[in-house]
Amino acid sequence: MKPLDTQKSYQEYVDKKSPNSPILKNCFNAFWVGGLICSIGQIIMDICKHNSLDIQLSGTVVSIILIGISALLTGLNIFNKVGKFAGAGSLVPITGFANSIVSPAMEYKSEGYVMGVGGKMFTVAGPVLVFGISTSIIVGIIYFIII
Repeated sequence: MKPLDTQKSYQEYVDKKSPNSPILKNCFNAFWVGGLICSIGQIIMDICKHNSLDIQLSGTVVSIILIGISALLTGLNIFNKVGKFAGAGSLVPITGFANSIVSPAMEYKSEGYVMGVGGKMFTVAGPVLVFGISTSIIVGIIYFIII
């Protein structure tokens, strides 16, 4: 049997044994859960603006509250259940980022606060921070040179 035939037969076997993913249902759940998270953020923003906070300070308050809620839900093991149900809908950037920092910190807390929590806290979020900051510096330099 040729290697190509082996790969083809293996792929057919995997396709036959793998369960079909309910794509439409998953997309719907991601849509409404992500929309709910964003709606909660908008409600908090409206409350802040109603209490005479400016737009920038209101955005900061919304970010802090959403990060706190998602960190708390991660600590209570609720965020992971929501993530299994909603998929990418629960990973609205700020809540997903908070979850990606809190989860490894909780997982490695038995190794101590410095080497466990402190050392492993940014295992998932670290590369995102490094590349995000590096990209923003490069774009800033290019913008400075052009303008």
